[in-house]
Amino acid sequence: CGRIHDFGTSAYAGQWQGSGMWLLITQGGRVEYERTNGNAKTAVSGPIQKFEGNNFSVGVGFLSTTFVVSKPPYQDRGVWKMVVDEVELTRGDGAIQRTDWRAQTVRGWFLT
Repeated sequence: CGRIHDFGTSAYAGQWQGSGMWLLITQGGRVEYERTNGNAKTAVSGPIQKFEGNNFSVGVGFLSTTFVVSKPPYQDRGVWKMVVDEVELTRGDGAIQRTDWRAQTVRGWFLT
């Protein structure tokens, strides 16, 4: 496990949001993730273990999960985006916290 720039992937760092998904990737190589689908919620928290192509694995030892990145970070009209597990995410400025994200998802305020 290492800092995000150790993997040559510093563009991944930031707070990302999309339809039903919130993802935080720190420069230190830590990931916080929440995804909701109806009443079901999935949460992952841990260090990045490795990158394989555009995908990255998070966890410790054999307890890990792989995030499938079909479109790595790119700019679209000045806005950073990427597609993770088939969800288009937009990188924010860090002003929206997880509790705000949940409220916005419920109210349908996200632009994806």
